[in-house]
Amino acid sequence: MTATPLVALRGIERSFGVGTGRVDALRGIDLEVAEGEYVAILGPSGSGKSTLMQIIGCLDVPTAGSYRYGGKEVHDLSDRELTRLRNEEIGFVFQSFHLLKDRNAIENVRLPLDYRSSDTDGRTPLDPRTVLERVGLGARLTHRPGQLSGGEQQRVAIARALVRSPRLMICDEPTGNLDTERGLEILELLDSIHRDGGATILLVTHDKAVADRAQRVVTLVDGQWAQ
Repeated sequence: MTATPLVALRGIERSFGVGTGRVDALRGIDLEVAEGEYVAILGPSGSGKSTLMQIIGCLDVPTAGSYRYGGKEVHDLSDRELTRLRNEEIGFVFQSFHLLKDRNAIENVRLPLDYRSSDTDGRTPLDPRTVLERVGLGARLTHRPGQLSGGEQQRVAIARALVRSPRLMICDEPTGNLDTERGLEILELLDSIHRDGGATILLVTHDKAVADRAQRVVTLVDGQWAQ
C-alpha cells in the first residue's frame, strides 16, 4: 500500500490475567487496511476476532504494539480526541443490534448525532430519514424494535452506523442472528454501501461464505494470522 492506510497495526498483543491464569488473546498482529477497502477477519469462536475488533474500534487498548489510525498513533490521542474518534469516525454494527427498545427506528438512528461535536473534519452527518430510506425502511420510521423483524432491526443498526458518515464501519457478525435469507439481504446491503459510498468496511465473522463477500480475507486462529 502506497498511501497512508486508514488502519495500521504493528505487533499488537492483548493479554488478560496474570501468572498461570494469563490468556494471550492476540499475539503479534500486523494488519493494514486502506481507505475504502472491504476486509473480512475470519476465524472460529475464541480466535481473538472480537478482541481485535474492540482494539481497532478503540473500545479496548492493546497490551503491546502500535495502532495508527489515519496515520496518527492512537495511544497518543487525548481523551477528547479518542472520544471524537469513536463517536464520529467509526460506525459499529453488532450481531445483537443494540437498539433502544423504547425508541422507534428514526429515534434510534438519530441518537448518535446527539453526541457529535462541532469538530467533524468536514464530514457532514446524514439525515436519519434519508438513511433509513436508503436501507429500505422508509415505511417503518416510527416502528419500535419489537415491531420489526430481525433483518429490519439490523438495517436500523446499519443506518445508525451510517448516519454519522463514518470513515470506518466495523461489522461484528452482522448476520449471526439472522436466517439465511435475511442474512443475504444484509450482506447485499453492505456490498452496496461499499460500492456506492466507498466506505471502509471491516467485517468480523466465523462464516467463510460471509467473509468471501469482502475484497480481502484474513484468517485469525488462536490469536495469530493463519499461515
